[in-house]
Amino acid sequence: MKINLSPNTNLGKWSIGLIASFFLFMILFFLLVVSGQRGGETFFSNPLLAIPISIAGLCGIAAFFTGLISSLKNRERAISVFLSIFIGLFVLLWILGEIFSPH
Repeated sequence: MKINLSPNTNLGKWSIGLIASFFLFMILFFLLVVSGQRGGETFFSNPLLAIPISIAGLCGIAAFFTGLISSLKNRERAISVFLSIFIGLFVLLWILGEIFSPH
């Protein structure tokens, strides 16, 4: 079994691209917060903050599923895809935790 650093399959490459997009949208969100943007009473009170964080969450979940399918179906064994799956799983569990047990 050969383990690579970069993915060989298209789904593996998509998984890496989606997790990179996740980090870019998270950086954008934090830059907006640092610039003075603040939320309100509801999640969508400030769409300027809600949209980037929502897209980041969707990218993280999509990276998890594309990486998982790539790993199981196409036998992708790249370390970066496994890292993408791990981060995407963390994002998925975080979002599910916020949905089922909000604070």
